[in-house]
Amino acid sequence: MPSTPRETPRRDSPRRYAVKSEDYRFTFEAGEYRYEVTEPLVLHPYYDTLFIAWRRLLSGGPRHMVELKKVNMVPGRDARASAREEVRLASLLRHPKIARVHDFIVNKGIPYVVMEHMKGCFLLTVTHAAALVEKRLSPAFAVYVAAEVADALEYAHNAEDETGAPLRLVHRAVGPLRIRLGADGRVKLCNLGAAYSELAGRMVTPRDLLRGDPAYIAPELLRSMWAALESKTDPLTPRELDGRADIFSLGLVLLEMLTAKYPLDPLGLVPSRPATHFPQGLRAERPTWVELEVLFNRVLSFGPEEIERQADLVPEPLRKILGKALQPNPENRY
Repeated sequence: MPSTPRETPRRDSPRRYAVKSEDYRFTFEAGEYRYEVTEPLVLHPYYDTLFIAWRRLLSGGPRHMVELKKVNMVPGRDARASAREEVRLASLLRHPKIARVHDFIVNKGIPYVVMEHMKGCFLLTVTHAAALVEKRLSPAFAVYVAAEVADALEYAHNAEDETGAPLRLVHRAVGPLRIRLGADGRVKLCNLGAAYSELAGRMVTPRDLLRGDPAYIAPELLRSMWAALESKTDPLTPRELDGRADIFSLGLVLLEMLTAKYPLDPLGLVPSRPATHFPQGLRAERPTWVELEVLFNRVLSFGPEEIERQADLVPEPLRKILGKALQPNPENRY
């Protein structure tokens, strides 16, 4: 993954600065384990900070490689409670295409989520390389990756809690940096930190906080946030948001793989409707690579005409899949 310094960070460059691994090497103990952090995996203000670490029982035995996700401090949310909720939610999911979450730990007051590490790269590394050389990924590869993620999402969307009650889980952050490609060909959906669910005792999202990845967000999520700011209600209810929001996000990822271009690029999108008034007070959980107001209007303006324009060289069967997955109205999606 590129790690050269840049004056202006790009959306598709998870490592913002050139770093020396030794600057991030440290060892600590938490619970029954010793952790030896060896290097950063992702360092970027737009994404969760990830470290690679060796994990070994204090009592001895073999060590295993894991990822440590530094929990983001967000005003209005208890970071530790949020991390515990993520671990609890992940413990209910057992699927080969969903990365496991092992534990929640704290080191020197900093909370981390301990996650499975699979040798390979993020899909973002591949899409970034394709964009740099202006070469589209093969339809076969793109379909394989999308199908594997779709399988993981179908399972997650139908998952239940310990009592058998539906979780109604929505990932909310499906994107190239949450899709891991294994060196052995496996594909895993990662990072449930922004997920919505009806898990008992869940934390309520502040009305003005946009969770998930704004760069791959579904239009109905933005509309629900807008309505929540006006009505002062919980913005994420089952009536307003379900798994079809993730299908839209996955559709954007598939389109990006097939065209080697980010579908909502402000410089490339032709608006099909006038700009929408941006709701005052809306904020993203993390900084965004472009102004939130610009992304807001790009998503709400993205329609069938834009899909046809961008996917003109995509095989017809895949254009039909994209057309259905990226329907502005979730009722018309898969």
